[in-house]
Amino acid sequence: MHSGLSISTIDLSIIIVYLAGVLLLGLWVVRKQRMTTGTYFLAGRSLNWALVGAALFASNISTIHMVGLAAAGYSDGIVQGNFEWLAPFLLILLGLVFAPFYFKNRISTLPEFLEKRYNGLARSLLAFMALMGALFMHIGISLYAGAVVFENFFGINMWVSILLIAVITAAYTILGGLKSVVVTETAQTVILITGGLVLAVMAVLALGDNGIHSIGQLREAVRPGQLTLLRSYASSPKLPWYAILLGYPVIGIWYWCADQTIVQRVLGARSLEDARRGPVFAGFIKILTVFMMVIPGIIAYAIFRTDIKDPNDTLPVLITKLLPVGFVGLMSAALLSALMSTIAAALNSSATLVSVDIVKRVNPLTTDKQQVRIGRWTAAVVMVLAIAWSPMIARFVSIFDAINNILAVLSPPIATVFLLGVFWKRGNARGAVAAILSGFVLGILTFMLDFPIFGNVKIISDVWHIPYMLQSFLLFVISTIVFVLVSLFTAPPAPEKIATTTLESPLSFLKGRITGIGDPRILSLILVAILLGLYVVFR
Repeated sequence: MHSGLSISTIDLSIIIVYLAGVLLLGLWVVRKQRMTTGTYFLAGRSLNWALVGAALFASNISTIHMVGLAAAGYSDGIVQGNFEWLAPFLLILLGLVFAPFYFKNRISTLPEFLEKRYNGLARSLLAFMALMGALFMHIGISLYAGAVVFENFFGINMWVSILLIAVITAAYTILGGLKSVVVTETAQTVILITGGLVLAVMAVLALGDNGIHSIGQLREAVRPGQLTLLRSYASSPKLPWYAILLGYPVIGIWYWCADQTIVQRVLGARSLEDARRGPVFAGFIKILTVFMMVIPGIIAYAIFRTDIKDPNDTLPVLITKLLPVGFVGLMSAALLSALMSTIAAALNSSATLVSVDIVKRVNPLTTDKQQVRIGRWTAAVVMVLAIAWSPMIARFVSIFDAINNILAVLSPPIATVFLLGVFWKRGNARGAVAAILSGFVLGILTFMLDFPIFGNVKIISDVWHIPYMLQSFLLFVISTIVFVLVSLFTAPPAPEKIATTTLESPLSFLKGRITGIGDPRILSLILVAILLGLYVVFR
């Protein structure tokens, strides 16, 4: 990706104003707030549903997400949009099923929930995995990917980009805690959506200028199947329809329902209704990402493919060809928004995990003030480690595929213990620990077999023809079998372990009086109807 965009003074000014504005906003939000563990790690449990939803969306979308989805649209088509349009189903699961348990139990971290449901060992295992995920994936990969993008877009030295982004993001995150993170993420969501929609509109208008006036004509201008969501193994060996439908829910349960970096926004909700409604609101926003990122990539193939030598050039070519002066700066600010929101979310979750799940457990007498101080130091140390690790990402053949492959093999045991923990009262601590440990070991082995460290052959994907999403589902089945068998052959959990952490019946989350169109269940029904309609259109 070496497009080397020229940046005007106006666009550069917009970028500088954005960076300064985000820093000032993050610090202004908490200027008079007394920092306790509740305010620093959970924003004083004051977040309304709009802030929760916007922050969920912003912490999910990173720069590599934006660049990668445009590139995926160019090379693979809308099939990559399944990652975006299946996410709302998992956000509904978070809002209707998991969020009420998290809120009612007044937990600060998701590992804490596992201790309430199972035992301390399950909590420690999840805390370790969550911390490693925040450091190596959410922050390290985002820093590197963002730096590469800005080096290739604007010729900015990679280390300058990494250090500048790291210092600004760390400043308001370390000083302000979750409230600063969420408020800046909300502002960044507005910028991100505005930039993305402007680019999408300009791309659609460019179709008309090139003689393409309907979806039918667009289908003829692109590769066969490029506008088809669900494809066969023959046409899409990496993402056939059955692998997506079986495997994505496994990845999604961990990512959307059990990853501290994402779900911490829900833990800071001011009420049960805000905790339930916020994720559903995020589901509506997620619909936009296919139109903002994937479809412009498909349009780029239709009208700009002679200018694109590498799929990763798709987004910079679209920006260069379509956006006038001023809007380039806006899109650059959107890219920065995506990058900084993801890093800030992971930094804050790392601080929370170490302070609450490690330090406070080792020394229960740790004061609020000490916990906040430890949290700040943790965020600073994690950022330094992520900066040191980020250049190592260059050794991966494909960042986007590496992330998905890692998620696919590590998600199954976590999805198992959370899903069955809430839906199955007989599941116990021994079953959970056995599932986590065995699933983790099997996941590592699967990753090693399918990651071409030596040579270029992926044994499971290329030789055995099992796509990575299907691998995730099969690992989930194995983890589930281990969990169920060990639970059934050992003593049932104590009544207090399941009293506030499991459903009375599988569908009990749907019971209760409907409060109107704003009821999370009604909103979820509307969201599902919209998604099914989109799948019919792009089937």
